[in-house]
Amino acid sequence: MNDPDRRASGRTLAVVGGGVIGLTCALAAADAGRRVRVYDAGHQGRAAWVAAGMLGSLGEGHPGEDALLQLSTASARRWPHLVARLGDPAVMAATDSLFVAMSSADAHHLGGLAEFVWARQPRAHNDLRAVDNVEIRRLEPAVTSRVHSGYLATGEGAVDNRRLLDRLQHAVRHAGAEIVERRVADLADLADLPEDEVLVAAGLGSRELVSEVALHAAKGEVLRLRRTNWSVPPPTRVVRARLHGRAVYLVPRADGIVVGATQYEPYSETSTAPEVGGVLDLLADATELMPALRTYELAEAGAGFRPCSPDGLPVIRRIDERVVVATGHGRNGILLAPYTADRVMALLDGHEEPVPDMGMTNEGVRR
Repeated sequence: MNDPDRRASGRTLAVVGGGVIGLTCALAAADAGRRVRVYDAGHQGRAAWVAAGMLGSLGEGHPGEDALLQLSTASARRWPHLVARLGDPAVMAATDSLFVAMSSADAHHLGGLAEFVWARQPRAHNDLRAVDNVEIRRLEPAVTSRVHSGYLATGEGAVDNRRLLDRLQHAVRHAGAEIVERRVADLADLADLPEDEVLVAAGLGSRELVSEVALHAAKGEVLRLRRTNWSVPPPTRVVRARLHGRAVYLVPRADGIVVGATQYEPYSETSTAPEVGGVLDLLADATELMPALRTYELAEAGAGFRPCSPDGLPVIRRIDERVVVATGHGRNGILLAPYTADRVMALLDGHEEPVPDMGMTNEGVRR
């Protein structure tokens, strides 16, 4: 595995999966000198196509998920470099996040999350601070006056998921890689691929190709609202709210807002049609949080399946001498893409230990 020939540039790599994880890894491999071919099934089954693109390292800090917080923080620090590599600052949809609570009970919940993050990430004291309802309205005037309190997370923004996919595809091709249309179902056996090495980054489809990987689906609805001539502007920050025990977020886009997101175990994995209850809850919560959204148009209601691992950590590991897998990112696929690319490249270069910078430990990724 430490064969210098494996680390040498010029080796060929097949990347099975054309989502954000697969494309980010493909770009890193092409930049390192590998000859890369991406097998892409199109956006229909792609989790990143139905996403808000939040880069929520602090916002994803939940008690019991210490390792995921550490991993998310490490990856969030890599995002400026990836955006610079793509050469398109407009990939960033927002640079800060505003967490708001509608009641004292909701505020208590957010306070518990903040304490958890502060206890495990000392530098978060500079990035996450409490704000009262007056400051919330000053920061985002369209938020309802009935908001209780919240937190401002500086530097915790979001990307435009579909612009990101477009720019990644462009960058991958410009780096000399090839993208071909081919579904996971069309790949009878990884041994049939002609490349020297294979990265399986096909989301839930990865389990069809790598039997050792255990994944389950989490379904979630996301709405896209389009601004009209009579609408107030979208917020300038990501607005993540806790409303009467339920979570909702508003993420700005150039033409409107992405509203999300529900998450639940699906009855089946055969339909990506959004469920009425999920859409109803999102619309009700979004318009309670920002009443002026009633003048926006409902441009799209979509649902997708997120690939989740049993312990909630991404599965990034070598399967055998030829095959590496990167999947199971759950709700955090976009956020974790830069770290995943670094970890995959380390594995391809023969390094089994996690990427040493950012203070990662063996608990920070499922091996």
